[in-house]
Amino acid sequence: MASTGMKVKDLSVFYGEKEAVKKVSLSFSPKQVTALIGPSGCGKSTFLRSLNRMNDTIGGVRTTGEIWIEDVNINDPSIDVVELRQQIGMVWQRPNPFHKSIYENIAFGPRYHGIKNKKKLDEIVEDSLRKAALWNETKDRLHNSALALSGGQQQRLCIARSIAVKPKVILMDEPASALDPVSTSKIEELIAELKKEYCIVIVTHNMQQAARVSDRTAFFYMGKLIETDDTDKMFTNPSEKETDDYISGRFG
Repeated sequence: MASTGMKVKDLSVFYGEKEAVKKVSLSFSPKQVTALIGPSGCGKSTFLRSLNRMNDTIGGVRTTGEIWIEDVNINDPSIDVVELRQQIGMVWQRPNPFHKSIYENIAFGPRYHGIKNKKKLDEIVEDSLRKAALWNETKDRLHNSALALSGGQQQRLCIARSIAVKPKVILMDEPASALDPVSTSKIEELIAELKKEYCIVIVTHNMQQAARVSDRTAFFYMGKLIETDDTDKMFTNPSEKETDDYISGRFG
């Protein structure tokens, strides 16, 4: 599945009466990493979860605006959200492997979407684990429980699981915040590798991580998108005072 971008237009997200994300318009390019930064509670994770309609699973949440992937507005009520989440994968803050074998964690999605041939499933499992830089560590224990893996390995397994169904976009919500420095470094190397094929959007609290892994950065504050720019420019010469104050540590 070729990498594709996304365009968000006038997106607002309400929790009851509270507007948590305020009329955000933002584009994400294919084969690029965009980092979403900002203080806690500024709307970045809520915005990220809008991009594959995960907010639909939360009671009392209402979304307005448009999110386009290719020529489809995913906020259209007729959209099949199961199909949508195949195209737009999500990796969470804490690794959440299924209580199954390593092999079954990867094969589950393709099988759910109709692939039954064992040889084909074997190929998908190997290819996904290779892309997630996990094959050499797991190839001799594919039928062991995924829960026996270390935290960093579990997170790479979750990334492998998301790419097994051939998404177009991968969303990551602080994918390394629960990991040690060595595992974090492996996740960052993996992101650099995966962007050759995917559009990636990552929420991170870690300024250094945003600077290391992303091509573009978007700064959120109090539900608003304050500015977005190439990461190098954002971190050396931001246009807005609030961005400068946050990046230089004056608040947040």
